[in-house]
Amino acid sequence: MKRAAAKMLIERYFYQLTDGCGNSQCDNQHCASSGKVTNLTPNQAAAQAIQLFSQEARLCDGTQPNKIPRTASAINNNNNNNNTNSNSNSNNSVINNHNSNSTTTSLTESGPALLAKSLPNKTMNPSSSVEGKQIPYLTESKLMDIIEHCKSEGSYSKLIRTLGEVFSSSEALGRSFQKAEKNDSPLAALLDRAPESLLKQPRDLSKEAVRSLQGEDKDIDSSDPSPTLPSVDDTTVDLEAVRRSFAALMTLPGEEFESALVNALVTLADSIELDLRVFGIMPADSTDTLLNVFLIVFEIPVLGSSEYLEYAFHMLCKAVSCLPVAAQAKLARVWARHCKSRLVSLLQALQQLITVKVIGGTFSRDYCIQDADTITAPTKVMKILYYASMLAGELDPVDGVAEKESLTPRSDNEKLFSNRIVSLSSLSAGSSTSASAFTKDPLAVELGISVLDARTPFISFTDFYNELLSDSVEMDKDFAYYKSEQPKKFSFMNYAFILTPATKTLGLYYDNRIRMYSERRMSFFQSFVGQPTNPYLRLKVRRDYIIDDALVELEMIATENPTDLKKQLVVEFEGEQGVDEGGVSKEFFQLVVEEIFNPDYGMFTTQEETQTTWFNPTSFESDAQFTLIGVVLGLAIYNNVILDVRFPMVVYRKLLGRKGCFADLKDWSPTLYRTLTEMLEYPGDDMPDTFMQTFRVGYKDVFGSVLYHELCENGDEVYVNQENKREFLDSYADFLLNQSVARQFKAFRHGFQMVTDESPLGLLFRPEEIEQLVCGSKVFDFAELEASTEYDGYTVESEAIKNFWRVAHSLPLESQRRLLQFTTGSDRVPVGGLSRLKMVISRHGPDSDRRSK
Repeated sequence: MKRAAAKMLIERYFYQLTDGCGNSQCDNQHCASSGKVTNLTPNQAAAQAIQLFSQEARLCDGTQPNKIPRTASAINNNNNNNNTNSNSNSNNSVINNHNSNSTTTSLTESGPALLAKSLPNKTMNPSSSVEGKQIPYLTESKLMDIIEHCKSEGSYSKLIRTLGEVFSSSEALGRSFQKAEKNDSPLAALLDRAPESLLKQPRDLSKEAVRSLQGEDKDIDSSDPSPTLPSVDDTTVDLEAVRRSFAALMTLPGEEFESALVNALVTLADSIELDLRVFGIMPADSTDTLLNVFLIVFEIPVLGSSEYLEYAFHMLCKAVSCLPVAAQAKLARVWARHCKSRLVSLLQALQQLITVKVIGGTFSRDYCIQDADTITAPTKVMKILYYASMLAGELDPVDGVAEKESLTPRSDNEKLFSNRIVSLSSLSAGSSTSASAFTKDPLAVELGISVLDARTPFISFTDFYNELLSDSVEMDKDFAYYKSEQPKKFSFMNYAFILTPATKTLGLYYDNRIRMYSERRMSFFQSFVGQPTNPYLRLKVRRDYIIDDALVELEMIATENPTDLKKQLVVEFEGEQGVDEGGVSKEFFQLVVEEIFNPDYGMFTTQEETQTTWFNPTSFESDAQFTLIGVVLGLAIYNNVILDVRFPMVVYRKLLGRKGCFADLKDWSPTLYRTLTEMLEYPGDDMPDTFMQTFRVGYKDVFGSVLYHELCENGDEVYVNQENKREFLDSYADFLLNQSVARQFKAFRHGFQMVTDESPLGLLFRPEEIEQLVCGSKVFDFAELEASTEYDGYTVESEAIKNFWRVAHSLPLESQRRLLQFTTGSDRVPVGGLSRLKMVISRHGPDSDRRSK
């Protein structure tokens, strides 16, 4: 008798002892149904089962189905047995069909199959069935056996039938490639350690041997012999076996099986999508089955090629997109935990599918990209992959990361300003379109993460951009879909990870312009009823007192009517003529930034190592001035103006609601970060003597004097050691990035939110993309500007144009910036590069080609 068959018999003894045969009249003294076996623990039952097997004791042959091992492998083996004993010609027997006339035994035949031959009178009913109809399934060994059989026969008909049956049925595929759970019961643990000689042939076991086996498992939890349920981010699918199986399948000529597999996947996706759309929320067990299905099919290595891409892949994506949010979240967690090696290739396949469908699609204003489910469905799947990439990467700690604000004044001098802020905040709180309303993605909420949590994703965020899609999306229509209520339309603004920053800037632009036009309409109606108002945000300032004048003007607006900040900005310099068509506003922003960020002004300091600007923790300036620069930053974004500011990335993270943490020091002060990292990684117990660091830290004020701050009570007496070093690093980073500048940053952030509180800024942009909005792109390529330039009266081949670009390309970088400043009003590169600028070179009069002598 083979080992697997012996194990099967022992398992039958075990379940006979614990659960019985189901016959109330049973007289077998070794069966629980007889009432003669009582109070056996799982460990005792396992040991007695082995002894009964060695004695060849009686096994019940009742009418109730015999128990089988509660493992995935046993389910597979039991199904295999049923197929071996049947010569059915039904479709359900194709996979496991063994010719009853064959005198050879399959290499994969084991356990139940051999047991069925040795015990022909025993009934072995399949465990996986629906209304008595057996459900086919696949395992790695079965697929390998079928492949070898087909190779030897020179015919692939059996493989084609098998793939067609299993991959067209969600229930069949969901039961395939299941893990063989080991040590999920005392019996399994005993059998795994049982000596080979015991299972090769029956023999007597002494009581001491049985006790020995039983004693070795005394630590096994005997409260429940059933298998442990998988955790929330686990799966019952043996993904390694799936990968090996597909690798073996891909060694075969594709024409032998690909069409059958593609057709089966199309049928599978159709049926799943129909079930999900009709039944909506499905039972937990059905959802788990579907997750198993998607885990298996998305492991197919050639999904992004040939027929799969054309027919099956987008159908599968449509089916996945119909999953409830909880199921999508679990899929993301499983991908993050078990499928890291697959994530990059799966993303590439999704990008390829979207690109192919964009190129091959025929779109118009009536039928746009957002209406094509062949594009929107893979985008929805990519969102699951997007979060899986974040989960698989490096996440910030979850405790104490939210940027919290208090509207309570800190001193009497702040009361007036704070009262204004409170009134503004109350106004914003009553708005149904506050910033928080834009950022709550249901999948992110289910997973409990946000894009701000991802310090280093497994796949770079930029790899999710699809430039062809971004260039093809009509953002005006997408914005209309984003704003629509009933029926809810698909909008790429809710899937902003796939859009390039330049395209997302258009979405923000439409939002800003619509708000500006809305304010103009309101001004018109108010004028019509006798209450005229200015349709623009008009600032009148003096050049020599630009900060003071701007501060007074903006404070008055914030106090009287904060919504005026949503109007289009128009700047007028006192004593100067001119109409602001954008250039004057750009100059205003430039002058304000130059003055207020000047270190001599005392509001900000410059980090010598990184040349970035940081808040002066000992600044004597009022909160109102910090609010002003926050308003200026918001207005610049709102009015599509690029500023010459150089904040570290932590500022933009804090603006979106994330507190600075230890990891942010890497960008804020690389040298300090390296020093503290060395302390964190130091393994010795002599840290107090080596580093001589206490919980008291020093910093400099505006005059260069050294000040000290204790990170804990009596911090000067507490030395950093192995036990508290992490606490020290987190407390030190929190002090530098949060506590020391809390007053200044609070006012700065309030000013920023005055302008952007109702904007979808946080929905569309990550912190590094907001930096591009504020500061422009870092790529300075005049070739892009040349390619996008238009000509009036000239052509590309005109000699004057050739000379112009020859000189422009030869200029040093600083001179190119000055040329850009002269021609466009700003020396900053807009988001998306210089190709986004539309410079026009016009012929000025008929003699413009005249050469000077």
